[in-house]
Amino acid sequence: MFVFVLNCGSSSFKYQLLDMSDERRVAAGLVERIGMKDSVLAYEPAGGEKIRETSDIADHEAAIKKVLNKLIDPRVGVIGSLSDIAAIGHRVVHGAEKFSGSVLVTGAVIDALKENIPLAPLHNPPNITGIEAMQKALPGVPNVGVFDTSFHATMPPESYIYALPYEWYEKYHVRRYGFHGTSHRFVAERAARILGIAGDALNCITCHMGNGSSFTAVKNGKSYDTSMGMTPLEGIVMGTRCGDVDAGIPPYLAANAGMSLADIDNAFNKKSGLQGISGVSSDMRDLHKAAAEGNARARLAVDVLLHRTLKYIGAYAILLGRVDAIVFTGGIGENDIAFRAMVIERLTLLGVKLDVSANDSRGKETLISTADSPIKVLVVPTNEELVIARDTRDILAAK
Repeated sequence: MFVFVLNCGSSSFKYQLLDMSDERRVAAGLVERIGMKDSVLAYEPAGGEKIRETSDIADHEAAIKKVLNKLIDPRVGVIGSLSDIAAIGHRVVHGAEKFSGSVLVTGAVIDALKENIPLAPLHNPPNITGIEAMQKALPGVPNVGVFDTSFHATMPPESYIYALPYEWYEKYHVRRYGFHGTSHRFVAERAARILGIAGDALNCITCHMGNGSSFTAVKNGKSYDTSMGMTPLEGIVMGTRCGDVDAGIPPYLAANAGMSLADIDNAFNKKSGLQGISGVSSDMRDLHKAAAEGNARARLAVDVLLHRTLKYIGAYAILLGRVDAIVFTGGIGENDIAFRAMVIERLTLLGVKLDVSANDSRGKETLISTADSPIKVLVVPTNEELVIARDTRDILAAK
């Protein structure tokens, strides 16, 4: 059974084809600059060389046709016919309170996704575009929506309710939703298997750290609290997003700097975070290098991220009461050896102990705490596409 996984943006999308008989990835790639001149299609079949082609691709429908043609190409294809694709799994960012789990896409589901656009104006429209383009390209093949928010649907009210007028929640759905749910779910489940703990008994703190970052307190295998909020802007410091800030800052800037809400929103999302503090880069590799060369603002950016990371881990440890594991994932979490060491070395109050030799690893599933550390620390590369493919397979099996 082959499942095609699509993660669709406004002018690009990532894709994978997985053989769910053994959960093996058979092809993957990316299409960029859709609707622009010199669009780029990247395609990599398992065991084959990566192909990169430049051409003008008018829209998502045309881009998807090009990808599907690659999958069945006599020279570089990986399946004999498009009829081999049993289903399509879609990453959908925002399910609001309408979807607490993955669903088979119907007309009613698409209508609900459109209703949620105000909650995710940058993400849900391209997600819908991807679904509709796949429906045209492969008519009759089931589509499944897998939501970033659904893993966090188990949070109790004290975790998701903001201290704002309650009618804003009732009328406008203002609440914490959380994101990166497929990643937090995958690494938590994987950590339970590695440690030999039943999934519904695991208490852990999952740290998804990349250009976008979020932490989740997982209690008895379920999301109990998470750092991102109603939007992906709240929480830990990110590459270009500010994370937690005083809610009084926007009206202050509007009154004293003449900035519009649109200007402030753009700055908070695209000009803040590590980039905003350092003035150097949103990439931790660049910041470590600049800090080592004496750049004080680059060092400050790293220190702020460390400070916020410790605050969230400490707070979540108290909320959980018992912590079996801390799990790092994402581009920073999986690859930044120095930053992981900086974090773990400051967790002595929790009894956490770093295995320096084990930590000297990038992009690999690794236990990086010592054998006698009461809280285990793991690096688990995330695999959101596999989560989407598994849910798609399971929903088809239940039909």
